[in-house]
Amino acid sequence: METLRDLATPTGVSRYVLVQPSFYGTDNTCALETLEVLKGNGRGVVVIDPAAVTSAQLEEYDRRGVCGVRLNFYSKVSPLASAGFSNALQQFINVLPGAKWHAEVIATLPTLVSIAETIRHSTLPIVIDHYGLPEDAAPDSNLGRTLLDLLRLPHVWMKLSAPYRVVHNPVATIPPAEWLAALLETAPDRCVWGSDWPYAPSRKDQTDKSVAIPYRNISYPQALADFIDALPDAALAERILVSNPARLYGFGLAQTAPRGSAA
Repeated sequence: METLRDLATPTGVSRYVLVQPSFYGTDNTCALETLEVLKGNGRGVVVIDPAAVTSAQLEEYDRRGVCGVRLNFYSKVSPLASAGFSNALQQFINVLPGAKWHAEVIATLPTLVSIAETIRHSTLPIVIDHYGLPEDAAPDSNLGRTLLDLLRLPHVWMKLSAPYRVVHNPVATIPPAEWLAALLETAPDRCVWGSDWPYAPSRKDQTDKSVAIPYRNISYPQALADFIDALPDAALAERILVSNPARLYGFGLAQTAPRGSAA
């Protein structure tokens, strides 16, 4: 946590959203302990087994600052990789407490399109990660138009994070211009920025989950600066970095720092 603070504090970031990485599975201990350190300046998105979690555990997670669950259909080591999205999402809908929680989905654009009806009819807010991982699809393609149609729904959000997962440069920090413009035009009040720190290796390099491989060499301050520079004006930056994440994650606006929150 101290490393992240040392990186983020000089940029004006003072609130943090901790997203459980896939290689920790459903052991959320590290995230929960860090939330205790962050107190009101932290929120968590965890990985849980909806068939095994108890209401008491969910109440405890909620008390400690957790507000979402992660459904990963992208990583090779995801505990949900072999599960069906519709079934998993319905299980979460059945067990999660109240309207404060959301489901964060990481999946490639073709996968998102294949589960579009489930997303469309979800009674949980859905946060789509990493620009929707469009790969080579353009916003005006059939796949792209379906994603933008989903984003027009009031319960669907987009996390603008990890441009290097969208373009072919594995350490890119500049947002994909065409997709950024399309997403912001579609839902400027439901887009949030994410740092994606600590910049895990590419999925294609993860051939054996038991073998550690180097993380990407990316500058946190540069990633944030390049994102802000790509936005058309300061008012939109305030929405994406401050007011939108305050609503999604339940942060109070009164203690907002100049550059807001990082996921």
